[in-house]
Amino acid sequence: MADRARSVKGTLFDIQHFAVHDGDGIRTLVFLKGCPLACKWCCNPESQSRRPELRFHALRCKAAQRCVQVCPSHSIAVTAEGLRIDRYHCRTCLNWVCIEACPESALVRVGSEMTVEAVLQRVAKDRDFYRNSGGGVTFSGGEPYSQAPFLLALLRGCRELGVPTAVETCGFARGEDILETVPLVDLFLFDLKAMDPERSKALTGQDNALILKNLAMLAQRCPDSIVVRVALIPGATDDNPNIEAIAQFMLHHGLNRVHLEPYHTLGIEKYAGLGRSDAWEADPCDLTRERIQEIGRVFETQGIRWEVP
Repeated sequence: MADRARSVKGTLFDIQHFAVHDGDGIRTLVFLKGCPLACKWCCNPESQSRRPELRFHALRCKAAQRCVQVCPSHSIAVTAEGLRIDRYHCRTCLNWVCIEACPESALVRVGSEMTVEAVLQRVAKDRDFYRNSGGGVTFSGGEPYSQAPFLLALLRGCRELGVPTAVETCGFARGEDILETVPLVDLFLFDLKAMDPERSKALTGQDNALILKNLAMLAQRCPDSIVVRVALIPGATDDNPNIEAIAQFMLHHGLNRVHLEPYHTLGIEKYAGLGRSDAWEADPCDLTRERIQEIGRVFETQGIRWEVP
């Protein structure tokens, strides 16, 4: 890879090692920041904005007030309810001196720029684990194709290293960008949420026309390299008409693998930490094991293999 390509920068919010659920074997997960969708149940709300953000961990805060003292825009104050952050002015500051000042690490920066070279160096350290387990690197987000040039350079670098690759995508991206990566991707983990376009727009902020077009395009070129992922959100995506429509679409396009991903509440506390109050709250118990089995049988009847990763 040319030096120029290795110097391309992108914005990440995390790199996780030794993951086992996002593709085969032991994997490194590279999370790119920025997403064109705003799914109401998103468990990584810090992934949606491309910009770096300030996250507040309330349980760590001991009210030392050093952040208040150093904030250049006077956006932080201690009130009777606890620490208050003026998010508008905080977003326009980005000096991060408050993070450095906090003795309890209650303030954390989410999102930073990295070069392709720096990411590949992190990925290369795990090559022995990939070889021994059949794993590799998975690019996730956010939406990786929202930083298409960066993603393409990363994928090319992984090919040079001999590292298997997977891409998790919501499918809302330029078809040309997706097509350019097809020879470099071993596995696409493709999300389908709501098949009705109006429901899709209400739940994610976008209708699904482009998403379905891109999945159909991929299915023509590499059907055996696609796993469809369905988030089972009580009261939003888990009803029979939606599930049956997904199964029919997959059958029509020759796709035969689906991962069912039950709703969980692990991301809810992140919303408050980012100054947001729009977390989707449902009871995971509404989606019983028996109901998941019923949903799985809908796919089985169409000859589609299903699993809960």
